[in-house]
Amino acid sequence: MEITVWDLVMDIGLVSLLLLIGIILRAKISFLQRIFMPASFIAGILGLALGPNGIDVIPFSALFESYPGVLLAVVFGAIPLGAAKFNFKKASKRIRNMWIYSVFFFLLLYGVGVLISEMVFTPFFNIPVGFGLILGAGFIGGHGSAAAIGQSFEALGWHEATTLGYTSATVGMLVAIVGGMLIIKKGSQKKETSFISRFDELPKELRTGLVPTNARKSMGNITFSPNSVDPLFVHLAFMGLIVMLAYFLQQGLESLMPNINLPLFSFAILIAIALQAVLRITKGDQYVDKNIIDRISGTGADLIVVFGIASINISVVLDYAVPLIILFIIGVVIAYITFRILAPKMFHQHWFENGIFGWGWTTGTLAMGIALLRIVDPELKSTALEDYGIAYLGLIPFEIFTLTFAPMILMAGFGWTYILLALVINVSLIMIAVKRGWLVKKKVV
Repeated sequence: MEITVWDLVMDIGLVSLLLLIGIILRAKISFLQRIFMPASFIAGILGLALGPNGIDVIPFSALFESYPGVLLAVVFGAIPLGAAKFNFKKASKRIRNMWIYSVFFFLLLYGVGVLISEMVFTPFFNIPVGFGLILGAGFIGGHGSAAAIGQSFEALGWHEATTLGYTSATVGMLVAIVGGMLIIKKGSQKKETSFISRFDELPKELRTGLVPTNARKSMGNITFSPNSVDPLFVHLAFMGLIVMLAYFLQQGLESLMPNINLPLFSFAILIAIALQAVLRITKGDQYVDKNIIDRISGTGADLIVVFGIASINISVVLDYAVPLIILFIIGVVIAYITFRILAPKMFHQHWFENGIFGWGWTTGTLAMGIALLRIVDPELKSTALEDYGIAYLGLIPFEIFTLTFAPMILMAGFGWTYILLALVINVSLIMIAVKRGWLVKKKVV
């Protein structure tokens, strides 16, 4: 099938229309406001229902399922670009405990998923052992990580992994929203919250998604004179350069070593790290505004959600229905037990606020975590966000390793090696935390 530039334009136009409809529905329907349903999620559901995998009235092109791979490179490439120089001296006990909590849950969810796959799904359902990674990719990473895992598995010959990952991410967002609201309601009744907030007391922009004039903030600073070049274009140019170089590097490596298949996003983050280092050496980093880069990354993430949900193949989901249901139930149980038992011990101040934020980002997305946090902590008096922002730097290596290399490890037959590695790291973290008194001895619930 011949692809033209107008196929790309039509895809962008159709997705834009779906997003605008999602924005309107979120702004007008109180039910969607109460469950904090993102406009991108609504648009994705509409795309799934009306697109080629639904009733097929929206004419998406054959390129439709390829967009997330490129957008994922944008999202990961934006992580190092424009980042401030990290000062480890400012790291505190709170940040340390946030890192332990994040790494522990990350490895627990991925590790248990692979364990169940090794013991149940592979021998009894004849499913690739890599199926166990679908739980963590969807719940923790959202549609971005689902696309990354899908790319890795597709390179290894398992083409159904992408659809399964998107399904996991979609269910994860629902778990984050619905489960989070139920937890908050119960927690406020038991007086576990430090800053009680009712839904009708939240700022209007958080409920409707529309920011009024008096509450608007700047998206970023102008670092280039518009009479020379538009500053937004320069930041887009940086991201375009990263993706292009990542693609060349990926193709070059595959031509030299055909048996090595790494996803595009892995090269994107390496190129971005190198580019950021060059900019810092040449003092050019002062002209890169991190807020603008984050907005470009956020746009890419929203589009991944739309394209990801809309490209879910229902027939594949039905083929894996029973294992998926089992996997999701296990994921919800793990998330709740971690929240209820570990969070009160790990977070010495405002444990509920830190825990509900963790529930949001470990079952849905970071945006879900922030939305839930704003309900129980409207003025962000807790330190959950800033602690996570620094602690996440220490989680990135685990994330990159799992998304890039774990699929190859599992498909090569070393699933138990991954399980053992995750177990050793988690047990070591908890033992060190207990021995050094980093955990609260009395459970505060």
